[in-house]
Amino acid sequence: MTHRSDFAYREHYKPGNSLTALAFILPSCLGFIVFFAVPLFRGIVISFTDWDLLCTAKFIGLENYKKLFLDSEFWNSLWVTFQYVLWNIPIQTVIAMVIALVMRGIKSSSLLRGAMIVPWLLPNVVVALLALAVLDPAIGIVNEGLKALGLHPLGFLTTTQLAMPSIAGINTWKFMGYTALIIFAGLQAIPREVEEAALIDGATGWTAFRKITLPLLRPVLAFVIVTSVIGSFQVYDTVAIATRGGPVNSTWVMNFFIFKNAFEGYQMGYATAASILLFFLLVGVGFLQIRMMRAGESD
Repeated sequence: MTHRSDFAYREHYKPGNSLTALAFILPSCLGFIVFFAVPLFRGIVISFTDWDLLCTAKFIGLENYKKLFLDSEFWNSLWVTFQYVLWNIPIQTVIAMVIALVMRGIKSSSLLRGAMIVPWLLPNVVVALLALAVLDPAIGIVNEGLKALGLHPLGFLTTTQLAMPSIAGINTWKFMGYTALIIFAGLQAIPREVEEAALIDGATGWTAFRKITLPLLRPVLAFVIVTSVIGSFQVYDTVAIATRGGPVNSTWVMNFFIFKNAFEGYQMGYATAASILLFFLLVGVGFLQIRMMRAGESD
């Protein structure tokens, strides 16, 4: 006797269905192979060579990697990048969460949600140039405001103490609206009845948020944090325009180190080796975050 479940299984997994599914994913697979897999493989090959972009590449084995581990500039750029991530991610995530909760509470319109992502739509170069004008020590509007309050102007992008927090603040402003929209979408998927039941049972708003909303929001937060950390490790545009790695290498991030060695130092093999190490570092960090945040599980 044939069960209905067996019949449904055969109908769902007919060869024609599999071919249709393959046809849909083929463009994405081709794009992944052409624009990601092949460049990654070629980058790994180049990282084992001495190549100045002009002459023929010469195979030198692991020399580039040995040189990197002994290069103080490489370790400084890695540490500076970690500092940027530590400044950017917590502040951006907290502000985005607050904005998302406000948007949920006031039943915000589509116009307001659209306005939130306007900074994200601006090119990074435009944002950096805008920040240069706003934070200028002499005529910037921020320092003019400090002067009006009787305070001394600050070198936000020209002092070692403030340069990195300022870069992080600029990019937090740019991306917090986009992050807030993602969190807002996650909040919309949480049944309001669950939170209302907790409030009826005597839980405070903070307790309901901590015990119910946050656990139910964990998959969305995991996605936001993982993608934000990966993006933060790749920061370049804002640094290149606003500080050019200074002052005194205080904003000399990994991508700036790679660019300088590749296109100004003409050490493409050496720069590519740094890129490969950054790639595997991001793979490790992303995997660790997913495991620690249990992103594959839902409450």
